[in-house]
Amino acid sequence: MARRCEVTGKGVQFGHNVSHANNKTLRRFMPNLHGVTLISEALGRNVKLRLSAQGLRSVEHNGGLDNWLVKTADSKLSDDAKKLKRQVKKALTKAA
Repeated sequence: MARRCEVTGKGVQFGHNVSHANNKTLRRFMPNLHGVTLISEALGRNVKLRLSAQGLRSVEHNGGLDNWLVKTADSKLSDDAKKLKRQVKKALTKAA
């Protein structure tokens, strides 16, 4: 499983540990990922996602998973999130 946020796309970054003697060794900066279950009101079910802390704040700031998916461009979403967005849009149009 990739270490990448399914919402924001944040992933692993690379850099150096630098010692006092200025020796550089490669290191990895890991994203702060959490397995989260969010409620989709349009679908009427729970959805499990692997989100970064920033991604979770973004979803909550926009009023929940459904609103966030509808507002976000497809180019910024993962494949699973795009599939979920299509399902949410279909459910919203069916309800209207």
